[in-house]
Formats: sequence, C-alpha cells, structure tokens
Amino acid sequence: MQDQRGLIQSLREGVDVVRMIFFLKAKETFVEKYKDRPEDFPRLLSAAMLNRLFGTPNPESPYKEFAEEYEDLIDKELSAVPKNFPELLIPLTDALRIHFLCNHCEGMPDLSAEILARARDYGILQEDRDVPLPKGFMNLVYRIGKAYGLLAPTQTDIETQEG
Repeated sequence: MQDQRGLIQSLREGVDVVRMIFFLKAKETFVEKYKDRPEDFPRLLSAAMLNRLFGTPNPESPYKEFAEEYEDLIDKELSAVPKNFPELLIPLTDALRIHFLCNHCEGMPDLSAEILARARDYGILQEDRDVPLPKGFMNLVYRIGKAYGLLAPTQTDIETQEG
C-alpha cells in the first residue's frame, strides 16, 4: 500500500510538471497578446485555463472572480491550444489521464468523463493515444521537464554528454 501511495505521489508530481510547463508557455504568450490589459492578466488567464482544463477551479479571490468574468475568453483560449501549443498536446493528454487515474486510486470523486470530454471538445485530448503506463509517463515528464529547464539532468545524462 505504501508503494502505491509513493507511486501516486510521483505521478502527481509529474502531472504538476506538465501543468507548470503549460502555465509558463501560456503566460509567456499572453504577456504579448494581452499587453493592453493589467499586468497580472496573463498570469490569471493562464491559471484559469489550467484550472478549467484539469477540473480544479480555484475558489479563492481573485481567481474565482476572474474565471467567472472571463469564462468565454478562457474557453476561446483553450480551444486555441491545439494551434498555439501543438507540442503540448501529448503531454497534456497524458497528464489529464494520469491525473484522473490518481484521483480514482485515491477514492476522489470521479469527474473524469466530463472533464476529458471537455478537453476533447477543445481539441486538446488526443483520443487515439493510448493511456500511458506510469514509467512511460514519467519518462515523458522527465524529457519535457528537462527541455523546459524545470528538471535538472541526471548524473547519467551528464556522463552521456561528456562521453
């Protein structure tokens, strides 16, 4: 049982890496796109999109109010993810599926069908992609986390580059 808990924790950390990459990429894009808006607008929009996509709304101020006020814009930007961030579709698909697998294993309410259907409708969920096995997901997370500078290379990576 302890091993399963450790695996779930590791998988959740992997999901968080994918979420952080999406947040950073979206925010970077929105800083330029919405430069006429308040300074915190790109951050709030990126967070609201992430929360909507993963079914994890933030009940705190100012996030809740922002999500309510800009619901249409959030949907519009989520629908543009396949065009604006095609390189993130596979990691987001896998992270969404692993997120709900972890929720199921921990006995949390199962909202996966509704949220995955919404991700599909946005064009984000790649339905033809197989559900990832934990090792495959963690390898994907490691590769993209390293590529985006969120994860440090391992000693094996360093030795391979030097050799």
